[in-house]
Amino acid sequence: MAITIQIPTALREFTDRQSEVRVEGATVSEAIASLACAYPDIRRHLFDDGGKLRSFINLYLGDTNIRNMNGVDTPVSDGDAIMMIPAIAGGGFQGI
Repeated sequence: MAITIQIPTALREFTDRQSEVRVEGATVSEAIASLACAYPDIRRHLFDDGGKLRSFINLYLGDTNIRNMNGVDTPVSDGDAIMMIPAIAGGGFQGI
């Protein structure tokens, strides 16, 4: 099944500057693994040393965070789009 993964700006340098990548897979896990296989340099940014998806990477299937579904085991259908959103931290209270 052909799935589109939308790549955030911060990770596009690892996908030849593409904002979207078409991959194959029957689940979110398979689609993300296919992305990492096609673009090996992105792997370390997505997965920890144990091969698990890093906790700060949020994946949405449509408008729903996969954590509210079946996680990486969420099935995908031909033509689905997965949006990848890394959590952003930093800054501080500036006061008034």
